[in-house]
Amino acid sequence: MNSPYVKAKKFLGQHFLKDENTAVSIVNALPQYAAPFHVIEVGPGMGVLTKYLLERKDVQLKVAEIDRDSVAYLKLHYPQLHTDDILEKDFLKLNFSELFYSRFAVIGNFPYNISSQILFKVLENRNQVDCCIGMFQKEVAQRIAASEGNKTYGILSVLCQAFFQVEYLFTVSENVFVPPPKVKSAVIRLTRKWDTLVICNHELFFKVVKTAFNQRRKTLRNALKPLLKENIQINENFRITLSKRAEQLSVNDFIELTLMLESQSES
Repeated sequence: MNSPYVKAKKFLGQHFLKDENTAVSIVNALPQYAAPFHVIEVGPGMGVLTKYLLERKDVQLKVAEIDRDSVAYLKLHYPQLHTDDILEKDFLKLNFSELFYSRFAVIGNFPYNISSQILFKVLENRNQVDCCIGMFQKEVAQRIAASEGNKTYGILSVLCQAFFQVEYLFTVSENVFVPPPKVKSAVIRLTRKWDTLVICNHELFFKVVKTAFNQRRKTLRNALKPLLKENIQINENFRITLSKRAEQLSVNDFIELTLMLESQSES
């Protein structure tokens, strides 16, 4: 591992995982598929996860990597990866409907500076993403898995938990990375809730959640003013909900709130 490579990866906000046991645990967190299943790895670097993913007969692997040194390394050391399977592109700019004809999974030691953006990309493609397993900064992982009433509960908590089952799998020491980050990390798994539909308007649901938490100190009546009609007739349940703050509402409460707002827009 040469110093320019490490410098490049650090610049990209990614720390290189060197612990084999951690790598195996992350790969093993993927479900066992009955037939070969499409999986895309984000930021494979020098392939510490890639080599174990390639060993799985139930995985059809593609990798997305924008660092040229990493791409060259992968081509040299992992000839099992066909040219078409190495995407020298920004994961955030990929068109998944063109890449995959059906569902797929996402996995990776995610660059910390874009980890939230990766999740929003997953949410945008929620009707194709079956599972997402990633390494995050510990505080971010805790935020995603947080429940209502917790001070870390926020936009990503609600949006991810609405469509995915979120599991905090394990904490990872900073000593298993090169260069070591200044914070601990954690691995979480998001599994799509295919059997549980979010029955409200999804576009409005996203808008409600983001608007509510962008002014989380305010009651929802004040935070959601841009979405409320003037002189609206508010029933008792709606009134009680609007008297609360965003962090007090469960995921189901946000869905109900969105349905209430839908009904007032139709009246």
